[in-house]
Amino acid sequence: MLKRDNPRRIAALALVAATAPAAAMAQGIDETINSFFAQTTGWFVSIIFSNLPGTEFPWIVMWLVVAAAVLTFYFGFIQLRMAGHAVAIVRGRYADPRDPGEVSHFQALATALSGTVGLGNIAGVAVAVSIGGPGATFWMIVAGLLGMATKFTECTLGVKYRNEYADGTVSGGPMYYLTKGFAERGLPGGRILAVLFAVFCVLGALGAGNMFQANQAHQQIAGVVGAYPGWVTGVVFAGLVFAVIIGGLQSIARVTSRVVPFMGILYVGAAVVILIIYNDQIIWALGQILAGAFTGLGVAGGMVGALIQDFRRAAFSNEAGVGSAAIAHSAVRTKEPVTEGFVALLEPFIDTVVICTMTALVIIITGQLLQDPETGLYIVEGGRVATVGDQTGVSLTSAAFGAAIWWFPYVLVVAVVLFAFSTMISWSYYGLKAWTYLFGESPRQELIFKLLFCLFVIIGAAASLDPVIDFSDAAIFAMAVVNIIGLYALMPVVKAEVTQYIERLKAGEIRRHR
Repeated sequence: MLKRDNPRRIAALALVAATAPAAAMAQGIDETINSFFAQTTGWFVSIIFSNLPGTEFPWIVMWLVVAAAVLTFYFGFIQLRMAGHAVAIVRGRYADPRDPGEVSHFQALATALSGTVGLGNIAGVAVAVSIGGPGATFWMIVAGLLGMATKFTECTLGVKYRNEYADGTVSGGPMYYLTKGFAERGLPGGRILAVLFAVFCVLGALGAGNMFQANQAHQQIAGVVGAYPGWVTGVVFAGLVFAVIIGGLQSIARVTSRVVPFMGILYVGAAVVILIIYNDQIIWALGQILAGAFTGLGVAGGMVGALIQDFRRAAFSNEAGVGSAAIAHSAVRTKEPVTEGFVALLEPFIDTVVICTMTALVIIITGQLLQDPETGLYIVEGGRVATVGDQTGVSLTSAAFGAAIWWFPYVLVVAVVLFAFSTMISWSYYGLKAWTYLFGESPRQELIFKLLFCLFVIIGAAASLDPVIDFSDAAIFAMAVVNIIGLYALMPVVKAEVTQYIERLKAGEIRRHR
């Protein structure tokens, strides 16, 4: 019998009894939705993520990487030539507050970064390194550097073909440059491509940009404080998200311009502390990365395995070519479209080259990947590198941080929650602009989507809908299929813009305002 002086136990049992039917019902709903999506959308997911014939290389990754390489050469390594000028623009040296647009260059960059810097930097890199070995890091960096040219191209087009309204707001992104750019050049099919992009963007925003983020944030919090209903996390996140997004892009930009630097400093700062502690291992770790990039060190099929894993991680992490960032960058205050292209090319560098590389280095130098003491080769078990405690994904990254300082995993939890929150508010804007492109620009349509988005936050935190997330992931990369077709068709337009701008810059016609 229960003791009269144990009210907490009575309350706990009462809560279990009360929530058990709801939990069973939720599980039944999960299973029903999972089954429906697996049966009806599995073919679409399989097509998007299928491998090239005779290889283990996903064709969608090749689609992104080839486009990045083509644009890099077409624009003469613009990411290297104009990086310094890009930093000056972000710092406001060429800003004019009288220019049309809603946010500053820095705020646009922060908003776009908040949508790309996320769980892929923490969990995705750990997966890549555990499969491809340290050498995967090298190819991740290469893919990130190439992706800078893609971001430059799509964000320049986003500003050039945006819609500017009388109230000072703007709408831009692939939907608009596919429609207006194709029409300007006399190319057919722009409207169809724009509608397809918008549909995929809405689906991706509600799934991978929302439900997945809420779900992973809940799991991280519950892992620290103990198990509790996911809908509680969902309601809290939904309230916070709604409080931000109801104010429109300027509200989102104000939050992201504070959250992104904070979470970046928090995460990178923690990684730097660990690198200082293990400073005698850094040269060795860099050697492992370079050696593994070309020999594979016996891991996952050698160089090919490393290349596949981190080209995949880099492409999925920085979203270069997906077109989502162009929606955020389109709202910048500027009269020169190409200036925001220069700002945008910094994104993959920060996201992939800096943050993802820091994650990989921490995992390597803290000894999380097990090596054979005699040969020095990494031990492979079950198709991946053996790790301490058999960890993978975010748990591997957490273990690496905890190996240096025991309380660092708690810092990681804070970073994960911030990453998830910032990703959700940025993707809410991407989805909103796609939604209003499809259903019309009006306060009513905006409110409908914002309420719908917050509802999906709660569903995502409370449910485990793997096939739904798979489908939304596929939708995001279907955006890339459509978007890159547009980039190939419109890259001469960007070439003309950048040539004209650089000539004027050299002639002194473009001057600093500060």
